[in-house]
Amino acid sequence: MNASTQTSAPLIRLSGLGKIFHTDEMETHALSDVTLDIHSGEFVAISGPSGCGKSTLLSVLGLLEPASAGRYVLDGRDVTGLGLREGAAVRNRQIGFIFQAFNLIADMTVAENVALPLTYRDGIDARARSQRVREVLELVGMNHRARHYPGQLSGGQQQRVAVARALAGDPAILLADEPTGNLDSRNGEAVMQLLEQLHENGTTICMVTHDPAFARRAGRQVLMLDGRIVDEETFERMRHERDMPLAEVVA
Repeated sequence: MNASTQTSAPLIRLSGLGKIFHTDEMETHALSDVTLDIHSGEFVAISGPSGCGKSTLLSVLGLLEPASAGRYVLDGRDVTGLGLREGAAVRNRQIGFIFQAFNLIADMTVAENVALPLTYRDGIDARARSQRVREVLELVGMNHRARHYPGQLSGGQQQRVAVARALAGDPAILLADEPTGNLDSRNGEAVMQLLEQLHENGTTICMVTHDPAFARRAGRQVLMLDGRIVDEETFERMRHERDMPLAEVVA
């Protein structure tokens, strides 16, 4: 994993990023003029009320959605206008994604699920692939479940396997979209501790979360409202103006 060096060029640089969705002759501005740097080794939490654009931002970062405006530079390469094939290749090599719903394939074993990111890699033979799968499963404490199927695991165990899958390709950054959202408090805490451990070992993480307690445990918080990144003062002022529920915002 990449070491943290705040003095170097950022791993991710977004400049004036925008995202517009077109539906039934309507335009929805999901992201507007988003500018953000993420350096190698950082743990960044993106927070805000439902519908503020945080998950859309993570999708753009993960090259799952193209930006409508602005510029996205990943590890020194402008990836703003990549086509589907190029974007998939970059995502496979440099981005690990952790989803709220785990997204494990039910009829594949734990080991087979974790090996998926390596399946499309050139130069990795079956022996090296198996070794890497064992390494990341050991890292998340799930090697003893390698031959089990997702349906035989608890929600917390499935999310650990999903983390292992995201790590398998040794990505430059992990993107976690509400990684504790489908878990009870005990399993959510366990997954959060795992992410903290990975960060301490040098993994770069960008996490979207609605949970203010989890957001505060990241190294840096980014607050969003109406598709824009805002400072804490603006966030608090607008929250009070709208009388947002306290549970939906970062204290």
